[in-house]
Amino acid sequence: MTEEIRGSTVLPALREDITLHTSDGLTLVGELALPAERPPVATMVCLHPLPTAGGFMDSHILRKAAWRLPALADIAVLRFNTRGTRSPRGQSEGQFDGGVAERADVAAAMDFVAARNLPHPWLVGWSFGTELALKYGREHPVDGAILLAPPLHRATDAEVAAWAGDERRLVAVIPELDDFLRPAEARERFASVPTLEFVAVEQGKHLWVGENQTRRVLTEIVERLNPSSLPLPETWDGA
Repeated sequence: MTEEIRGSTVLPALREDITLHTSDGLTLVGELALPAERPPVATMVCLHPLPTAGGFMDSHILRKAAWRLPALADIAVLRFNTRGTRSPRGQSEGQFDGGVAERADVAAAMDFVAARNLPHPWLVGWSFGTELALKYGREHPVDGAILLAPPLHRATDAEVAAWAGDERRLVAVIPELDDFLRPAEARERFASVPTLEFVAVEQGKHLWVGENQTRRVLTEIVERLNPSSLPLPETWDGA
């Protein structure tokens, strides 16, 4: 039976509730979603939006990536709640630290990736999650980082500039109508990284609301992690 892929569509995958363990003794809750019938070709490590503004591992773009991309693009999707963050999966131990102690949370996720031998990891941050990717991503063996609607509130100019000349790819996906950082200003703020892949999304907004914006964001992710899977289908045949 052929069905249209909608916001609530959950496609087949091997889904596992996981825990991560930080160097300062905290346990973080999360989920790993793997392709159901073959090994993943790449790994998406999700860094969620600001928890004090409602961000968590189930923020809709990250949730839909986990629901769709293992089946549509053979991508493993690792989601987790940073310290102190609660979602239906549960609450991670600790307290929100404004992106400072969360350095250990990113490291715990990457330790898990290494322990499971997950291939070609990319950090994919959204809003607050982009700050963690910019600040700490270069410390880990990742293929690159994708920044969805980066506000650049916490990452310093020096931390951005440190990506210049790095062999890892850095991709900034900037909504035209973002609440915090729009394309013109973003080009100036990222000018210190000449190798940056800059993507301005017409009519895009910070929350990426609507199926059209969801598809655009997921397409930008897949274009970097497994471009042979594009274009992403809009229908699904099967269970």
